[in-house]
Amino acid sequence: MKADVLKIDSKKAGTIDLDDGIFGLEPRADILHRCVVYQMAKRQQGTHKAKERNEINGTSKKFGRQKGSGGARHGNRKANLFRGGGVSHGPRPRSHAISLPKKVRQLALKHALSSKVADGSLIILEEAAVADGKTKSVVDAFTKLKLDNVLIVDTQVDEDFGRAARNIPGVDMIPVMGANVYDILRKKQLVLTKAAVEGLEARLK
Repeated sequence: MKADVLKIDSKKAGTIDLDDGIFGLEPRADILHRCVVYQMAKRQQGTHKAKERNEINGTSKKFGRQKGSGGARHGNRKANLFRGGGVSHGPRPRSHAISLPKKVRQLALKHALSSKVADGSLIILEEAAVADGKTKSVVDAFTKLKLDNVLIVDTQVDEDFGRAARNIPGVDMIPVMGANVYDILRKKQLVLTKAAVEGLEARLK
């Protein structure tokens, strides 16, 4: 599959061959969904915690006699029935991560890239850099390229370009090794540099 390569000023700089096995697949929502759920579950902190009966600070003395009170039998005030007592079956610190085979994760990334090609929202740049490293220059370049909500992937994020681009709302930059399904899908447009295309193809073959 052929695709146009653009300069940062939106002028054409040639073409590039895209691997059909990575950029030309029919996107499958089920695979993309599985991978996004996997990523979101892995991000959860899982630090929520409630004290159980044995963790409450207080006396374990029986506060009333066993019989004759006319009420229920109780041990001590740390029971879950009472105010200030423990919580029954409350949340405990744990990992929310689920497993997903590496081959499925790789396939999901291929489908995410293919979905951007299918939508016509993939742009390939010769390189992500501006001469002066100014935010205004980057904004002007993005206006010419019609970019507003975009993820930029490069082999190594240019320091000046990255510093200028991070001031712009809706713009994210990540290196090739950090490319993932969730970040690709959550942005309207995807920008890859020529080097990033080669890096992704090497990573996913």
